[in-house]
Amino acid sequence: MKVYLKKDIKNRIKNGHPWIYENEIESLDENIKNGDIVDVFNHENHFIGKGYINFNSKIRVRLLTRKNEKIDKEFFKKRLLDALKRRRTNEESFRVVFSEADNLPGLIVDKFDKFLIMEINTLGIEKFKTQIIDILKDFFNPLGIYEKSDSSSRLKEGLNIRTEWVYGKGPELIPFEINGIKFFADTKGQKTGAFLDQRFNALSLKNYIDKDKIGLDCFCYTGNFGLHMLKFGAKHVTFVDYSQRAIEITKLTLKENGFDNYELIVGNAFDILKNFDKNSMYFDVISIDPPSFAKSASNKTSALRGYKEINLRAMKILKNNGILATSSCTQVISESEFINTIFSSASDLNKLARVLYKGGQPYDHPQVLNIFETQYLKFFLLEIENLK
Repeated sequence: MKVYLKKDIKNRIKNGHPWIYENEIESLDENIKNGDIVDVFNHENHFIGKGYINFNSKIRVRLLTRKNEKIDKEFFKKRLLDALKRRRTNEESFRVVFSEADNLPGLIVDKFDKFLIMEINTLGIEKFKTQIIDILKDFFNPLGIYEKSDSSSRLKEGLNIRTEWVYGKGPELIPFEINGIKFFADTKGQKTGAFLDQRFNALSLKNYIDKDKIGLDCFCYTGNFGLHMLKFGAKHVTFVDYSQRAIEITKLTLKENGFDNYELIVGNAFDILKNFDKNSMYFDVISIDPPSFAKSASNKTSALRGYKEINLRAMKILKNNGILATSSCTQVISESEFINTIFSSASDLNKLARVLYKGGQPYDHPQVLNIFETQYLKFFLLEIENLK
């Protein structure tokens, strides 16, 4: 089954981007069904690659390969093996597959110690789910594989939400460890249950924490940055999240690690930071790790306002020469735009923002320069100094 592209296809496709939009297709064979594997050609009948098609999506075809090879179980086995070779890790918990960045658009797999959590977002990958599960079993011999395919993109693909154990069995809260700290991946939580992409950025706090430091972990989810503050010797840490469940899991995690010098607050971070300022509550170290403020370019302006406002409020309650760990996790906002937003917040408050460390995505969340969408995480560790 063949798909032919229009004459003036964008360099984006020629240069390795795997997405082909509806308006980039000139013609296609009849009787092609959603989820089918198709051969893609340019207008001169030169082979471009193979991928799967879905007429329900504006991204009509997602390319899996630029070679004329068979898409079967052996193909996915090789792709997964390539992903593991790319990581070369001894860690017990890491991201095994990062979708387009590992040439497997529509598939995410995270390993949490002896368990795997997989997320399937496209019909094309859904059709190979059984084979993929078999490969994961062979590679990892896990105690269980949990499918957490609950993103809105599945609905656009014509798929139902699925959240269930597809192999073996495991707990609702999966225990795992990073950087010597015990955590839990919540099978009923966000994404795959825990965020592994910030584990190295959190280590950057180590040299700026001591027994006299008071910390704040805002948008804490299950407490990554705040738990690292406590591990590094902080006197006290306040955890803030809008989700009662996230705070309960943070509480469990704190007890599991033997910490008792903390406070847990459920509520809107913007309002809580404003209230801290009103009551003259100040902190030595603050982490701001909000969810994505922008899912698409149409939300960009409001997202930039959100990032400016939350960073400004955090700077207001930082002690002079305090440490701000601030993040943006959307590919819609570029690094330069995020930096300008931080500068604008500091400038409005007559403060100086000094970069102590700049981070991003770890090795298991690889960025492909040809695929802009794989580049999403920005992280800065800043010293905020009063100019007056």
